[in-house]
Amino acid sequence: MRNKGTFLVFLGVLLVVIDQVIKVLVKTNMTLGESIPVLGNWFQLVFVENKGMAFGMAFGGVIGKYILTIFRIVLFGALCWWISKLLKRTPKVPMGVLVGLTLITAGAFGNIVDCLCYGLIFSESTYTTVATLGSYAPFMQGKVVDMFYFPLWTWPDWVPGLGGHIFFEPVFNFADSCVTCGAIYLILFHWKFFAKE
Repeated sequence: MRNKGTFLVFLGVLLVVIDQVIKVLVKTNMTLGESIPVLGNWFQLVFVENKGMAFGMAFGGVIGKYILTIFRIVLFGALCWWISKLLKRTPKVPMGVLVGLTLITAGAFGNIVDCLCYGLIFSESTYTTVATLGSYAPFMQGKVVDMFYFPLWTWPDWVPGLGGHIFFEPVFNFADSCVTCGAIYLILFHWKFFAKE
């Protein structure tokens, strides 16, 4: 159990560090809206910030931001508690379940860091200036840094409701990817475990 716990902590910390390194590099080297092609037009680094949820969705202004950040913190705490509880039940709990939950937990924490700290330690990013050390928002009001953009194709005009729109328009970050991949992995490969739970 101790070895599994150590591995999960290491994995979680590694994912958060990767997420934060990417975000800090983007925040301190790119202007807001700047785009860098990685694989032609199919994969780009595009620096955007969002005040709310994953994939740029917003939630209720300043009060909504406080509620969302508190919700993220409570969710993070609940996930940590659940993982520690499941660890005590090994070997009955598959390692894949613990890894999937760790991905989700690390992703949640990565975006919590942005909300709690970025407004306090960085200056405002603009379309003409790169952020430096400073302050642009109070505690819990920081914006989440997003950068991954995959405009794989544009729907043909004849497709009802979708014509002319890009297939996948949201810009997201590494933490969002951890949450999404962890959730999809658990649904596809460990749904029987959760059905029993």
